[in-house]
Amino acid sequence: MKKDFLTLKDYSKDEIEYILNLSEKIKKNGEKYSNFLKGKNIALLFDKHSTRTRLSFEAGINQLGGNCIVLDAKTLQLGRGESYEDTAKVFSLYIDGVIIRTFRQETLEIFARYGNIPVINGLTDIYHPCQALADILTLKENGMLNKKIKFTYIGDSNNVTNSLIIGFSKLGIGITIGCPEKYSPPEEIIKYAASQGNSSRVRVINDPVDAVRGADVIYTDVWLSMGQGEDKLKFNELKKYQVNYNLLKHAKKDVKIMHCLPAHREQEIKTEILDSKNSIILQQAANRMYAQKGLLVYLYEN
Repeated sequence: MKKDFLTLKDYSKDEIEYILNLSEKIKKNGEKYSNFLKGKNIALLFDKHSTRTRLSFEAGINQLGGNCIVLDAKTLQLGRGESYEDTAKVFSLYIDGVIIRTFRQETLEIFARYGNIPVINGLTDIYHPCQALADILTLKENGMLNKKIKFTYIGDSNNVTNSLIIGFSKLGIGITIGCPEKYSPPEEIIKYAASQGNSSRVRVINDPVDAVRGADVIYTDVWLSMGQGEDKLKFNELKKYQVNYNLLKHAKKDVKIMHCLPAHREQEIKTEILDSKNSIILQQAANRMYAQKGLLVYLYEN
């Protein structure tokens, strides 16, 4: 039976921890897995721009011995009106898996329903589970993946926030969201986290100082997601949530700084913070490849 990776909602705590352990093993001894995907062709189907997702998957698939085929939906018959249902069926005739980076979560669900190959969510407007996996791996490497951590996400809630909330809830870790009320995570995501029945909880705090007070980790992201036009009102509403030294004074002295990139320097985060010794942002970026290699091994083993 094929396995998909559409959202972390579909994965148990044990499965997430298993993938993380695989990722660490591959990072330490990649040669052992260098032929794991030998003979497999995996497509990247992108509707959205990409740097880290494309490079990390291309490099990771090649390092696992597989072949990567990069596709743009506009240049396929999809661009002329062929249905996703038919496209999924045809993909299943030729290739062994597909990573999709698109707008609607429903697009992935259609591919998973009508195709018989693994479908991986490379990003949608609702979820970014590959990023969350890499972030959790980064916390684990820094000895911070525990229930006592104060992890604060600050700024505009988005697909990354949603996936972090879900992933943390599976692992029993709490998360604080610092944002204006109108930019809070969707209520259904918060309710889902509460339904997991463990000690994790989601706290939404509108005061940025209170949100980061005593934080072990501060995580931020761009204020405008892909496809959104410039919004001066939104910028003004989020100004006081900028990650700068005035805000960091209220966190722990050794607070770790995280950002999934790309960053808009001097907007959601100051350059001196992004490039500081407290930043583990490049470690996050590197771990995109290792977390995804662990995921690929999990999806294709047995």
